[in-house]
Amino acid sequence: IPEDLSEMLAAGTKEVHEKAESTQFVKDFLRGRIRKELFKLGAVALYYTYTAMEEEIERNKDHPHFAPLYFPAELHRHEALARDLEYFYGPDWQSQVSCSQATQQYVDRIHQVGQDDPVLLVAHAYTRYMGDLSGGQVLKKVAQRALKLPPTGEGLEFYQFDAIHSAKAFKQLYRSRMNELDLDMETKKRLVDEAVKAFQFNMEVFEELEEIGKTIQEDVLDAGMPVHGAMGGDISKCPYYAAKMAASGGTAYACQLAMAILRHPTGQVLFATWFAALAGLAAWYLM
Repeated sequence: IPEDLSEMLAAGTKEVHEKAESTQFVKDFLRGRIRKELFKLGAVALYYTYTAMEEEIERNKDHPHFAPLYFPAELHRHEALARDLEYFYGPDWQSQVSCSQATQQYVDRIHQVGQDDPVLLVAHAYTRYMGDLSGGQVLKKVAQRALKLPPTGEGLEFYQFDAIHSAKAFKQLYRSRMNELDLDMETKKRLVDEAVKAFQFNMEVFEELEEIGKTIQEDVLDAGMPVHGAMGGDISKCPYYAAKMAASGGTAYACQLAMAILRHPTGQVLFATWFAALAGLAAWYLM
């Protein structure tokens, strides 16, 4: 049984993480299907979530159980999200957006934790920021291509961490800081429980977006790859199936996956998506 907090969090959230990645909203993205209106609403949800989290982080930046994880210049996202929303909605974006019901429940929990039980903020920061760093650059390129966004990065600043030169090195630093926090085993278990709740809040936002999507009359922007199911699990035709096989089957499948996808005209973009999926992103990141 692991005792390092980072290992406990990874193990304790594995099941709910996989459940989040199997939601319809996420699967549609994995299939290369992105709806711009839902992408925009997802950015709105992220804006309210990160604004709440970063308000509470500021409130608790000197708290002994959070201070070692205080990296505002490197990690904080709410200002980048505000710029993305201005790009999508225009200069009066603030009058056009509102916090949805599912997002509000997530926001309320973050504020409750920050004010009443600040150590649990560690779980929320871990769930969001470690996922952000696991695939942001990959998914930035996918969204840029599929939504026909400018190559200069407008609308996708959320994914760009200018102050972090190596995501891998920074994640190692962050996990080591987490492991050095002076916490007893009971508190670590409470943090795992809170991280599971954070994933559940994310899933509720996904489900809400899926419901909203049913009411939006809009052509789906399809990146052009066949979807799993129609292809009967043929690895040469279905990159989603191949990605799943590669995750459990080793390098031979991964090589077949690469060859199958790269033969397709849109293969390079979609290869990035499947690679991101295999990297085990936090739930939002498949949005």
